[in-house]
Amino acid sequence: MITLDVDKINQHSPYKVYATSRTSTLEFFTDYDVHYAIDFIEDDLIQSAKVYQFGIANVDNVKSPRDWKVRDTIISIIENFFLENQRALLYICETGDGKQSMRSRLFRSWYDSSVLRDEIVFLSASIPDEEGIVNYASLMIPLFSDDLEAVVNEFRTTVEMFRNK
Repeated sequence: MITLDVDKINQHSPYKVYATSRTSTLEFFTDYDVHYAIDFIEDDLIQSAKVYQFGIANVDNVKSPRDWKVRDTIISIIENFFLENQRALLYICETGDGKQSMRSRLFRSWYDSSVLRDEIVFLSASIPDEEGIVNYASLMIPLFSDDLEAVVNEFRTTVEMFRNK
């Protein structure tokens, strides 16, 4: 189970973030009435350390305009995750609508424009599946993590394994 401090998140987040009854899920609503849910789920893809998969869901599937407050809210949540947990995060872009490449680029640009880039290692990969659909995955891990080398190596090995299937 992860620990998140919603009060600390809300000190830096432009949108008010709410805890849900599920301890690993946070929610917020934008000025455009878009409802987002942010999940942290323990993942077993990487075996060398405890890793969580990070999910961003547009709950009602409402078209969302470019909104810098969404970026800043999500970055505040991620910052708090690393402050409270010091674990690695996997972000795997949703593929159902074919916009996974755009999601990957957007997430990377959020990272590049944040304070995270000075403290967190960010690796990304694209992996085509059997149907030719390209899946995008990103790994984020604190620069000074004891597990850094093992997790990065296992991520790269796992990506290569999936690419060669």
